[in-house]
Amino acid sequence: MSDGALKSYLKRRKKIVDDALDGYLPPETDYPSVIFKSMRHSLFAGGKRLRPILCMAAAEAVGGNYSTVMPVACAIEMIHTYSLIHDDLPAMDDDDFRRGKPTNHRVFGEGIAILAGDALVTEAFHLMSDRTRYDGDAAEQIMSVIHAVADAAGVRGMIGGQVMDLVCEGQTVDLETLEYIHSRKTERLISVSLHAGAVLARAGEDELAALADYGMNIGYAFQIVDDILDVEGESSVMGKDTGSDEAKGKATYPALVGLAASRIRCRELIGNALAALENLDERAEPLRGIARLIIDRKA
Repeated sequence: MSDGALKSYLKRRKKIVDDALDGYLPPETDYPSVIFKSMRHSLFAGGKRLRPILCMAAAEAVGGNYSTVMPVACAIEMIHTYSLIHDDLPAMDDDDFRRGKPTNHRVFGEGIAILAGDALVTEAFHLMSDRTRYDGDAAEQIMSVIHAVADAAGVRGMIGGQVMDLVCEGQTVDLETLEYIHSRKTERLISVSLHAGAVLARAGEDELAALADYGMNIGYAFQIVDDILDVEGESSVMGKDTGSDEAKGKATYPALVGLAASRIRCRELIGNALAALENLDERAEPLRGIARLIIDRKA
């Protein structure tokens, strides 16, 4: 897939996800309006929609239709957004901007921001568990996906990674601890996006294993690139302040091994991800393109 074709693909898929999210989430006019305004402020702040697009692409890579996974794809984006709202809070990273816009708590106050995050994660599971959103008899697959998403987002996954990210601030950590943080803080939700799409498309065991390998590698690479961009990225492009990781004494890959080694590690991970897809046909081309794009992203 050429760069131009990939950009067009991502733009079209982002529009599909945005439209679906708008339909799934209650409007701002619903009562109490402040919570829906707060939820929508962050959910529609201009994200790349990487996770739902990966969910859709995984379904198609194994012969499914992306439309059948939209409830789960959008639910995962809601969970991701909730994590960003809470991550920006003064008790966490205390950030003023996210995606070029004031963070949720700067607009609505800390209390409403916390509740907006809580509301998004709750709404995500409400959406995923709504059988009327799915075609056919997919009860077993839906239950399996909900369990996997909860595991990836909870204390064994994203929350566990965030906990250690906070605990390790200002400390010197070893590579094993850093990999624990990165694999759970970022990689798990990316990996489960692929897993969910593939399960709902009734993928075989070999296909699930290939996508799991791919997801683990691109998820870890994504977080390392985030670490690199915090060192040398441009705030105007990223939509948030850079240099905050170093200022807060965060455990990052560049801080531990340096920028050059971090870039080498990213290339290795992307190579591993592409190798994992070797036995999948041309329907997996978007996934290959996304893997290559991760290492070159600027935001």
